[in-house]
Amino acid sequence: MKKKKLKFVIGGSVIALAITYMVFAGARNNMVYYMTVDELMAKGKSFHGEGVRVAGKVVPASIVKGPQPTEVKFNVKDKDGTGILPVYYKGIIPDMFKDDADVIIEGRYDADGTFHAKTLMTACPSKYVPEDKQQYISKEQLKSY
Repeated sequence: MKKKKLKFVIGGSVIALAITYMVFAGARNNMVYYMTVDELMAKGKSFHGEGVRVAGKVVPASIVKGPQPTEVKFNVKDKDGTGILPVYYKGIIPDMFKDDADVIIEGRYDADGTFHAKTLMTACPSKYVPEDKQQYISKEQLKSY
């Protein structure tokens, strides 16, 4: 009877260790650092090749579309920051992607100083204004939305 109980404990321990290993291995592959452009620029070489998620604002007049409609190059900066991060992205471009848009990019920061994004997300405006009501709002107010 005691030998049967020992086998059950050993088998249960092996299963628990296997599940723990799979959870940590899966989480490790999907974990990325979240930082701003200035923070990434300050870290520099220590983040080359690492998975990073970066929040910033698209620099006006920096969007250059590639030969394919799914390719785009642009620059991102912090709202008040000084660092500018060149970004290359290939994939579905969100409809809200434009100059001065708040974006979140996820990918790898390469040694050449370019961020190769595999995910591009744009932030939605904080308030929705119907198109027919936009004529009553000044351009400055509309930018703040």
